[in-house]
Amino acid sequence: MRRNAHKVFASKIARALVTLILMVTSVFILMRCAGDPVTVLLGPDATPDMRAAYSGELGLDRPILAQYLAYLHNVVRGSLGVSYVYRQDALGVVLSHLPLTLILTCSALTLAALTGVAGGTTAAVFPSSFIGRACTIGTVVGLCVPSFFLAIVLMLVFSIHLSWLPTGGAESWRSLALPAVTMAAASSAVLARYTRVAVRQSLDSRYVLAAFARGIPFWRILIHHVLPNAAAPILTILGLLIGGAVTGSAVVETVFSWPGIGNLFVTSVGSRDVPVVQAIVLLAGTAMIMTNLAVDLGYTWLDPRSKSSEK
Repeated sequence: MRRNAHKVFASKIARALVTLILMVTSVFILMRCAGDPVTVLLGPDATPDMRAAYSGELGLDRPILAQYLAYLHNVVRGSLGVSYVYRQDALGVVLSHLPLTLILTCSALTLAALTGVAGGTTAAVFPSSFIGRACTIGTVVGLCVPSFFLAIVLMLVFSIHLSWLPTGGAESWRSLALPAVTMAAASSAVLARYTRVAVRQSLDSRYVLAAFARGIPFWRILIHHVLPNAAAPILTILGLLIGGAVTGSAVVETVFSWPGIGNLFVTSVGSRDVPVVQAIVLLAGTAMIMTNLAVDLGYTWLDPRSKSSEK
C-alpha cells in the first residue's frame, strides 16, 4: 500500500514538473510574439542606431534559440532578468507587490469559503425553505454578475453615495473591504453550487438514511458523516479557485487601484516590460501547479479509492 502511495506521489510530481517546463516555454514564445519591446520603450522617434544599441543591451539581438537557452538557464538559477522599466531585478519587483496581492486573495478566499460552504449546505439541507431558496438565487446572481460590474456598483454605493469606504488605494483595512467582497462573490457562488450538490448526494446516500433510522441527531449526522464525505469535491474546487485567484485579481486590482501584482501585470503588459510579465506568469503558474498538486494529494488522502484509479 505504501509503495503504491509513493508511486502516485512520484507520478503527480513528474506531471507537475512537465507542466512547469511547458509553461516556461509557452511564456517565452508568447512574449516574443507580442511585439518588439524596444519600439515601445524608446518610442517612435528613436533612430535605428539607438534601437540597435538598446537591443544589444537587452540581449534581444541574439538568435531566438540562444535567447531561449539563456532564458531557461536563468530560470533554473532563479534569475528572471532585469525589468526594462524599473531597472531592477524583475523577480524582486514582483515580490515587492506580492504581499498586498496575498492579503487581498487570502481575505477574498476566506470570505468565499465561509459564505460558499455555509450557503451551499443551507440550500442542500433546507431546499424548500425561504433561506434555502434565497441561497440558491444568490448563487445564480453571483455567477452571472461580472466582477468589474460588481466593483463599480459597490464603489458607487459604498464609496460615492454613502461615503463609508474609499474608492481605491491600500492605505488601511477599509480599502480592503470592497476589493475583497468583489473577488469573493464569484468564488463564493461557485463553492456554494458544488457544496449544494455534494451535500445533497451525501444526504441521499444509504449510510445517512441508516443513521437517521438509528435515531442519531441531525446535526451529528451532518458534521460527522455528510460534510466529511462532501469535502473531496469541495476541496478540488477550492484548489482551482486558490490557483486562479492570483491571476484573477488583475481586474479587481486595476478597478480599485490596489497596488498588487495584478495591477503590476496590466501596467507591465502595456509598457512591454517582458521580464516582469514573465516573472508574474511564472509565479502565478507555479502557484497554480503547486496548489493543484496539494489538492491531488489531499484528495487521495480523503478518498482512498482514487489511489486504485491511478494504478
